[in-house]
Amino acid sequence: MKTIAISGSLRENVGKRDSKELRYQGKVPAVLYGGRAQVHFSVNIADLRPVLYSPDALFVELDIEGNKTRAIVQDTQFHQLTDVVMHVDFFELDESKELTMLVPVKLTGTSPGVKMGGKLVQKLRQLRVKALPNSMPQYVEVSIEPLEVGKSVRVRDLKFNDFVITNTPEDTIVSVTTSRALKQAEQEAAKK
Repeated sequence: MKTIAISGSLRENVGKRDSKELRYQGKVPAVLYGGRAQVHFSVNIADLRPVLYSPDALFVELDIEGNKTRAIVQDTQFHQLTDVVMHVDFFELDESKELTMLVPVKLTGTSPGVKMGGKLVQKLRQLRVKALPNSMPQYVEVSIEPLEVGKSVRVRDLKFNDFVITNTPEDTIVSVTTSRALKQAEQEAAKK
């Protein structure tokens, strides 16, 4: 799993006025929980961009005034009108406890159904994965090699040793449907 380092500084005061002042300085108020005690700190907004605006699942190496902690972004609050980051919650990782994260889906291979003129439809771009932090995958690889027109890959079709996918087993991840051009070609062939 890819890890991004972020440094932060402890907050002396917690409240609206202090948070507003931090945002004015280009910083974002944040909280780290899941460990022994909650830690209130602030980080530069520029440091958060690679974490918040990435399609990848990431771990964050937090350095809060010398104390290093591995965490994930649990929740982010944005301003309603301007989409500026208002607050970030981090969850401290415990190497012995499983966690659940949204992990992106990576399609591999070439579908024979698409080669015949079918349309590839990806319904799920992320899956909920439950695993120990060291076993958490960067992405879930889904092969589309066996997909003919009208076939699909569902969550129940995927089996992994190191982690479990917690989505509903009947959820469709990717399918190949009949395209308009293929329907027209079939109709014209049926008329002849």
